[in-house]
Amino acid sequence: MKENIDKLLSNIAIMEPPLGLQDKLALARQENRKLTIKLGFDPTAPDLHLGHAVVLQKLKDFQDEGHRIVVIIGDFTAGIGDPTGRNKLRPPLTPEQINKNSQTYINQLAKVINIENIEIRKNSEWFNNMPFSNVIKLISKITLAQIMHRDDFKTRFESKAPVHLHEIIYPILQGYDSVMIDADIELGGTDQLFNNLVGRTLQEAYEKKGQIVITMPLLEGLD
Repeated sequence: MKENIDKLLSNIAIMEPPLGLQDKLALARQENRKLTIKLGFDPTAPDLHLGHAVVLQKLKDFQDEGHRIVVIIGDFTAGIGDPTGRNKLRPPLTPEQINKNSQTYINQLAKVINIENIEIRKNSEWFNNMPFSNVIKLISKITLAQIMHRDDFKTRFESKAPVHLHEIIYPILQGYDSVMIDADIELGGTDQLFNNLVGRTLQEAYEKKGQIVITMPLLEGLD
């Protein structure tokens, strides 16, 4: 078991909380179940970012250990566009572009992991028909002060660059994906740390067990 944990802990940049994986594995053994591992992508580009190779390898590590893998294709949130690391508004995509990119992502995932025994979910499943009253309940779980801790929002706000309301709620929508699938662990690049921690906060707000956030370093220069 120790060797397996060492493999799962390899090449990790940040884990929050620091001993979260060990605790989750111990709890899963007590409950006689496997962990639910989440990795989400917004299909905002024609191809998966090659810099995320380390993240995909970590997903494979968990798959090799027999854990439940859930890949979220953020087809709904792609219509908003992840503002992470951006100093201006991301141009909107058409539904046709989103669908085409989504299929390309799935095809590329299949080159790294066995997609025959994973779950591929689209977040339009729960967002397309969400009543507006539920949207209000959802966004009420997070404060503006929490959102403004994001460096990119803070920089834009201080430089008087526009920060649009739909960008502000983006991390909340992405985080809600973790609520819907009861994620135990969310994987991502270091650029997604804030968004993934919002998912943990939302799970706890909905009286669920908070996910462990594990980030891996992004490979630079591989756009």
